Amino acid sequence: MTTSPTIRVQREDFDLQGEVDLLSKGKPGIGAVVTFSGLCRDEGGTLDALELEHYPGMAEAEMTRIAEMAIERFKLNGLTAIHRYGKIAAGENIVLVIAAAPHRQAAFDGANFVMDFLKTSAPFWKKEHGKDGVERQWVEAKGHDDAARDKWK
Repeated sequence: MTTSPTIRVQREDFDLQGEVDLLSKGKPGIGAVVTFSGLCRDEGGTLDALELEHYPGMAEAEMTRIAEMAIERFKLNGLTAIHRYGKIAAGENIVLVIAAAPHRQAAFDGANFVMDFLKTSAPFWKKEHGKDGVERQWVEAKGHDDAARDKWK
């Protein structure tokens, strides 16, 4: 049986425990669940919020493609990936990845794989809003994110 990922791009916050329960409760064969929840950093007290935009339809399609690669590669029993958009205050949730597998290493690797590819391949853009009220430039991609993704190739 092929496992289909749960993929959502949404403005509203998510409930981490509720999402874990949806993915794993009462499902045989799951021995490990790994979660990653990415939060908006305050950048040393200088950042008020991030404004996240995405390419509707394309973002979900790319997230699904990445999730399906992870499910196949790591033989996952389930995978959820949720990415928020809109203006997100420092300390709030941005992204959630949950990987379920028979054993811990596959779940850890699956979650890491998805995040490494989401950071570099999914069409999301971030603009910083400073505590000083200044709207900053769009955040540029970082080389270390590309290097993290490339280790999976």
